[in-house]
Amino acid sequence: MTDTVLSLLPNDFPDANDQDIMNTGVRTLTLAGGCFWCTEAVFQQLVGVLNVVSGYTGGCQDTANYDAVCTGQTDHAEAICIEYDSAVIGPSTLLKVFFGIAHDPTQLNRQGNDRGRQYRSAVFYQDEAERQLVADYIELLEQQQVFKTPIVTRLEPLTQFYPAESLHQNYAATNPNQPYIAAVAQPKVAKMQHYFKHRLKKDL
Repeated sequence: MTDTVLSLLPNDFPDANDQDIMNTGVRTLTLAGGCFWCTEAVFQQLVGVLNVVSGYTGGCQDTANYDAVCTGQTDHAEAICIEYDSAVIGPSTLLKVFFGIAHDPTQLNRQGNDRGRQYRSAVFYQDEAERQLVADYIELLEQQQVFKTPIVTRLEPLTQFYPAESLHQNYAATNPNQPYIAAVAQPKVAKMQHYFKHRLKKDL
C-alpha cells in the first residue's frame, strides 16, 4: 500500500471514537478486504481477538461456496468475522489495522491481482451505531488525507455470514509455503508484527 498512503504509518492512523463499545463484552466485526486468507492471518495476531472465521456475506445461502463466489457472479464478498473481547481491544484498533495493513481501501472491486466484486472493500455493519462509527472513521481518514486517492470502502448491512469451507479456515498459518500466501499474506503479517508489535499475542 506504499503507493496509496500519503504520510501516516499504520500505527499512527487516527483513532475512531469507540468509547461506547469498549467494555461491553464479546462482540463481532465483519470486514471484507480481498482474499480472506490474508485478512484472517492479519487479525489472528491481535491480543483481544478471540476468533477469526473466513466466510461469505452480501449474498444468498445457495451460492455461498468458494467455487460460486470465485466466479464473481454472486453478490458475496470474501469476508472475515472477527470475535473480540471489547475489554481488551475495540473497533478503533481493528479499523486501524483494516485500513492500514489488511488491505488497500482505495482499490475498487479488487485487491492487487484479485479482481471482482467478491474482493470489494466493505464493512458489514450490524446496527446503526456501528455504521455511524465506521462512516465517521472513513470521513476522518479522508479529512486527514491519509490516502492519495479516495477510499472506496462500502458500508453494507450484515444480513447473514456464511462460514467458508473448513479448508479455508486458518489457511495462511497451515499453508505458509503456498505461493500466494508467501507473496501476499506473509508481507501483511510481517507488517503487523512491525507496526503493532505491542498489540500482538505473546505466543507468535
